[in-house]
Amino acid sequence: MRVSACARGILAGIVVGLLFVWAGDAAAEGYGPFPVRNFQPLQMLFLGMPGDRAAVLKKGALDVRVELADTATVFDDRILPTTATMKFEQLRSGLFLRYGLTEKLEVAVEVPAVYRYRGILEGAITGVERATTGLAPARKSLENRGYVYNVSRNGNVMFSGSNNTLGLGDTTFIGKYQLLTEDHGWTPTLSLRVAAKAPTGDSAQFFGSGHPDFGVGVAVEKAVATNWLLYGNFNVVQPTGTVSNLSLQTVLTGIGAVEYLWSPALSFVAQFDYYSSAYHGTGSPVLDRGVTEAAFGFNYELRRNLLWQVYGIENLDILRGSAADFTLSTVVTYRFGN
Repeated sequence: MRVSACARGILAGIVVGLLFVWAGDAAAEGYGPFPVRNFQPLQMLFLGMPGDRAAVLKKGALDVRVELADTATVFDDRILPTTATMKFEQLRSGLFLRYGLTEKLEVAVEVPAVYRYRGILEGAITGVERATTGLAPARKSLENRGYVYNVSRNGNVMFSGSNNTLGLGDTTFIGKYQLLTEDHGWTPTLSLRVAAKAPTGDSAQFFGSGHPDFGVGVAVEKAVATNWLLYGNFNVVQPTGTVSNLSLQTVLTGIGAVEYLWSPALSFVAQFDYYSSAYHGTGSPVLDRGVTEAAFGFNYELRRNLLWQVYGIENLDILRGSAADFTLSTVVTYRFGN
């Protein structure tokens, strides 16, 4: 298993940080971390185990969740032998069903669709960059290009896609078993997660990898003070097969999140996300390097059993040259039963 020293360090930091929790009285139950995944188009081809809380649904409860995430991507990497020129937006919509099978076990399935197009966030992102850090070099070099998607190696195209293209993504199946239940001492809620991806997406259009993937992970959560909760996920994903004749490696992902309950119906979440890459040895940072991001947003209970979430994901670029530029997402979940 190939895992970089930087990846090990970041993930170790997440795990160690989650160990330093203390008991407290929460005013209400939290809503959990945001269901993020790696939205970078080339790395999103593989199994993504979305951010999740450790607590499982009550037996017989059913969640129906609809997600919509718009991701702006811009790369202009001309380091030979692999070059990546990409400027487009990706609209990912997903239908996620989750069911409480027993008091400690829940099962879930997600069916996504992906739409690639010129996008609508360009003006807003450009305005913010000009007013703050200055226009990103890749965005500046491609400012006269409306849509471009080409990743080549030694002159041979490895990844490409047309404007205004819609397709089904790969279907994901997830199971979560709750091992521990939080008490008023040091014990957190802890769950084991397993997942598998079925290759239902069109691999020729790069809406899927064309092969199944498998993953295992843990989720932990703990109330640490009145109205404050901590969450953490750590996952190991094993892709199978090859993509564009590129061999693949094991992927590590981790998130750490803190939630503040402003009221029983409204909370705010700050979240750090890390994903290593399934690719290696291509010479391109867009493919080889991991992704580090921060997410911020809110959870709002519109009415009983109806939750609305809005969050944005900003590229931290700690590992440089690999993350998507910005993602804006909204999620609506309705719960049937308890």
